[in-house]
Amino acid sequence: MDIYKKRTYLNTLLAIFGLIVLIITMVYSNYLAQQLKEREDKNTKVYVQSIEKIVKINQSDPSKGLDEDMGVEAYILDAYQQPLIIETENGELEGFNWSKDDQDSKTFLESKKQNFLKSGKKPIKGYGYMKNIYYFNSPLLSYIKYYPYIQILLVGSFILLGFFFLTTSKKAEQNRVWAGMAKETAHQLGTPISAIIGWIEHLKYTTSNSDQLEIIGELRNDVHRLELVADRFSKIGSEPILTKVNIYEEMEACRIYMERRASRNVIFDWPSTDNNILNVKINKHLFDWVIENLIRNSLDALGGKGTISAKIFSDDKYVIIDLIDTGKGISSSMHHTVFQPGYTTKKRGWGLGLSLAKRIIVNYHSGKIFVKYSSSEGTTFTIKLPKMKNEN
Repeated sequence: MDIYKKRTYLNTLLAIFGLIVLIITMVYSNYLAQQLKEREDKNTKVYVQSIEKIVKINQSDPSKGLDEDMGVEAYILDAYQQPLIIETENGELEGFNWSKDDQDSKTFLESKKQNFLKSGKKPIKGYGYMKNIYYFNSPLLSYIKYYPYIQILLVGSFILLGFFFLTTSKKAEQNRVWAGMAKETAHQLGTPISAIIGWIEHLKYTTSNSDQLEIIGELRNDVHRLELVADRFSKIGSEPILTKVNIYEEMEACRIYMERRASRNVIFDWPSTDNNILNVKINKHLFDWVIENLIRNSLDALGGKGTISAKIFSDDKYVIIDLIDTGKGISSSMHHTVFQPGYTTKKRGWGLGLSLAKRIIVNYHSGKIFVKYSSSEGTTFTIKLPKMKNEN
């Protein structure tokens, strides 16, 4: 559990660091944008002043025009090429330094004129046929306004994509390691199991004592169980074969096996198999492993006394199994962590039980498994298995 506490602290620190980076980026970007905006506003003021001066010159001497060399003012007008709208004495609008489509659109020009007036600005009084001149900032100012948001979007997208690919790669690596470990475990178990079976058969033929034969029979049952465990490990990483079973009967078989190994002070409250049929496709060996793991965890949480209950029902999409115990519960912050490799509250064990259970249900059965509810009064684990088609 310490590793997950450390990981939580590390993730929190990384999140804080990332937030600080984003804040600095946004503040600095806004600063640059503001500086560029101020420069753009100054350029616009110079531009407007140039227009006003040329207008005054032309008003005083109509023989001069905008096309003539009129010194610095004319140079500024030609250099900046900022958008203008000229309103004639007849009320017609003429656009300059807009895109070709916008300049030819009377609707667009009228809309820009109204926006100009709504902003509180006053047009420059023209001369000759020009009644009013409406001036505007260049498109650069709009780009400047959106620059910080675009930058944050790009940086955020890069971080999210990096996190996604890193997580995907890590999970793929974990899956390969798990599959390899499971298959190697099954392989290593195979040799001593075969030897034990041979010795048990030898003992059966060398004794006639009824007590010893009973012991040998129990040993054979335990070896059969070891064979089942090895078979389960061998299936990890392989595509399991799913068969149609009555989930009530399968859950009952799991109860019988685990009840024999539980304290007599633990009560198993299970649904009856009488006239209850709800078929679902599962791999019996792997599914039983999941249920046994959950029951074993419940027994640990009970501490030798309490109740373990099972409820089975269905909806439109899933067959649903609730496993409920009256144990000490799981803190809400650990509801997702319990399914991660290495998480355990026990002094012994690798913390792989629930992690393998999730892999079996999600990857092999296309289902779901999660902590539905937990408090100091108990815990409920829920398993959802896809409902069979045409199954009532």
